[in-house]
Amino acid sequence: MSNETEIGRGKRGRRAFSFDDIAVVPSRRTRDPEDVSVGWQIDAYHFDLPIVAAPMDSVMSPATAVALGEAGGLGVLDLEGLWTRYESPEPLLREIAELPEERATARMQEIYEEPIKPDLITERLREIRTAGVTVAGALTPQRTQEHYKTVVDAGVDLFVIRGTTVSAEHVSGNAEPLNLKRFIYELDVPVIVGGASTYTAALHLMRTGAAGVLVGFGGGAAHTTRVTLGIHAPMATAVSDVAAARRDYLDESGGRYVHVIADGGVGHSGDIVKAVACGADAVMLGAALARSSGAPGRGFHWGPEAHHAQLPRGERVEVGSVGTLEEILFGPGRQADGTLNLVGALRRAMATTGYSDLKEFQRVEVVVSPYTPR
Repeated sequence: MSNETEIGRGKRGRRAFSFDDIAVVPSRRTRDPEDVSVGWQIDAYHFDLPIVAAPMDSVMSPATAVALGEAGGLGVLDLEGLWTRYESPEPLLREIAELPEERATARMQEIYEEPIKPDLITERLREIRTAGVTVAGALTPQRTQEHYKTVVDAGVDLFVIRGTTVSAEHVSGNAEPLNLKRFIYELDVPVIVGGASTYTAALHLMRTGAAGVLVGFGGGAAHTTRVTLGIHAPMATAVSDVAAARRDYLDESGGRYVHVIADGGVGHSGDIVKAVACGADAVMLGAALARSSGAPGRGFHWGPEAHHAQLPRGERVEVGSVGTLEEILFGPGRQADGTLNLVGALRRAMATTGYSDLKEFQRVEVVVSPYTPR
């Protein structure tokens, strides 16, 4: 049965679903939430929480990466952000938060013109490693060739190559593109790469040897990709498609499992639940963690797309502060809007539907809901 819709006589489109379009369904069994496990493992690294922090300056500093690591998640530092461009970025973070809306993009472009300093990459990663948590840093594909050796020499545990979209077959007539398969093969650390939003793109990334694939394209709170480029991937369909690629690659490779991480459109606890239900092993959170009272963005949120020198595809958005990092992760919740006690909500949903761990919960029944849940 086809789920394509006729847009006009010359074009048909596949129907895709966002997390708001679906809901999970309880089964015949329920469990005690305390008996539910939400831990996951990628390569040799185990995490108590399926939460990866997005490498954005409004979300991650060395201090917040350490705090999330100590809480059981994984903090990923943006190695092209302010922390590797300036010795003391705090005044600039404060300035960005105080900028009037009409001035924010232009001023951020000016601030991010400062060159990246390799010695600061080393120093920031050292700060995280000294705290005894898993060390992860992110570069875009365009900067990976230039800085990866510095990152690896600094002792990173997990290397993240993250862009709005990342493909295994980038074509350029101006410069030799990054050969992901060769790069990952020669690297001594696990690599998480993305974003990808289709079955085919994800399958090609898995064949490069990546340990994990980020799923998403232009769906985050600070993205304007749909407005500027006309490109968008509804996340429920995207995660499900990439999970299918993981299943098929598992057979193709003779048992190699690649982790699927939902990245974008996961702003509330219910979105985390639905991401796992669609097949994600973990979620990458931006706005949800930027709402922490201790987040570097001071109640504002932005990604690297917001200060692109030629074509900004994002913006600085006000997300406010709802509580401490601990309250956002573990509660107690003081409002019923899905911004506090994210882990408790995931546990409760898994227990209510009768599943004991994340792998089992990926098999939960999902329906297309005829209403908007928020």
